[in-house]
Amino acid sequence: QVTAKTAFLFILPQYNVSVPTADGELVQYHYGLKDLVTILFYIFIAIVLHAVVQEYILDKINRRLHLSKVKHSKFNESGQLVAFHLTSVIWCLYVVVTEGYISNPRSLWENYPHVYLPYQVKFFYLCQLAYWLHALPELYFQKVRKEEIPRQLRCIALYLLHIAGAYLLNLTRLGLILLLLQYLAEFFFHMARLVYFTDENNEKLFNVWAVVFVVTRLFTLTLYILVIGFGLPRVESQALDPERGNLFSFLFNNILFRMSVLLLVCLFQASVMWRFIHFQLRRWREYWHEQSSRKRAAAAGTKQQTKPLKRDSGYHENGVVKAENGTSPRTKKLKSP
Repeated sequence: QVTAKTAFLFILPQYNVSVPTADGELVQYHYGLKDLVTILFYIFIAIVLHAVVQEYILDKINRRLHLSKVKHSKFNESGQLVAFHLTSVIWCLYVVVTEGYISNPRSLWENYPHVYLPYQVKFFYLCQLAYWLHALPELYFQKVRKEEIPRQLRCIALYLLHIAGAYLLNLTRLGLILLLLQYLAEFFFHMARLVYFTDENNEKLFNVWAVVFVVTRLFTLTLYILVIGFGLPRVESQALDPERGNLFSFLFNNILFRMSVLLLVCLFQASVMWRFIHFQLRRWREYWHEQSSRKRAAAAGTKQQTKPLKRDSGYHENGVVKAENGTSPRTKKLKSP
């Protein structure tokens, strides 16, 4: 029994409480330091799953494609993220639909702070934190190039900041919707990269990703403004209450804090859109340059084929063209009888 209790500490979410409802009692959860133990356990699970996907799927595909070292590294990265993003999108969509966050958008800020979480919501956040923390040692296991490490570290840090911030600030409902939008756009991007590595002439999925990316950015910014700018100010937020697990929600009582968060969000989204526009412009320039090069090459080949070639029917002798048998190539006129 002692071993079972210790195992439950690693496997199952902790800090469960019975919340009275109209239909009886409902078991829900809040966060605490014991969550770190659960996250540690699922970090090892994520490392094992990462190795399984790499060995039994990605390595087999890589042997057939014969990619260069740079493309090999990017293919592995996109392959792992496609598997993760697809799983997360399906799981997150199931959670937000079953909890009614999409059918009732007002639930994103009503009864804030959302200190008590359903089991599936808390378990989803713990697994998300475990996955992005496991990505840190994977940089060593996958032997990522030094030039790629800063970019991947920034990506991991941003995801951890977003997920941990939503978890600790009791904005889990908003965080779920935002993660769903972000993972959807990232799934199309990495799927487009995988298709591109198999066939460099196939870039149609990049166009699909561009449309999805712009739409998800607009929805993301709208949700931030709607929830933080208009929804939360109408709710009487509770004060600091460590016993209930409410440690940071009182910050949203301060209008200066809310405006600072919105300003940071807008600046971040603007920087993301700027990088996206710059990437698309560079991609279009390369595409049109390639198309114009092909047209010039095709035109030059056509000119060479259509240029008339001078051919002599015999050889020259004293400035007069002679036929091969030594006779004049001119046809003789027959005298009329």
